[in-house]
Amino acid sequence: MSDRTFDQPVLVKNGEFIQEIGCLDDAFDFFDEWPRERRGPIFETAFRACQRAYDGQVPLTVARDAVAGFARSVKIMQDPLAQFPWMDTRSGRGGITA
Repeated sequence: MSDRTFDQPVLVKNGEFIQEIGCLDDAFDFFDEWPRERRGPIFETAFRACQRAYDGQVPLTVARDAVAGFARSVKIMQDPLAQFPWMDTRSGRGGITA
């Protein structure tokens, strides 16, 4: 396990897909792709927290919590226990439908 890997990934809804942010590199990629016109103070705070974690100034958990906080603030946070659309438990067999 990398020293820059989150203890638990942050899941975000990216259009029709769920994106996993599991480490600082993923977080930086996510922030880099975020539209400039949608960046604001919460974005900047989360980005700085990741930079500080990368530099070893704050624990990695601070960065992970900042990424999660940003995702919640822009309403793209995905609950890891939520049922995804491709999962169908109505069949009674408890699996996914093919």
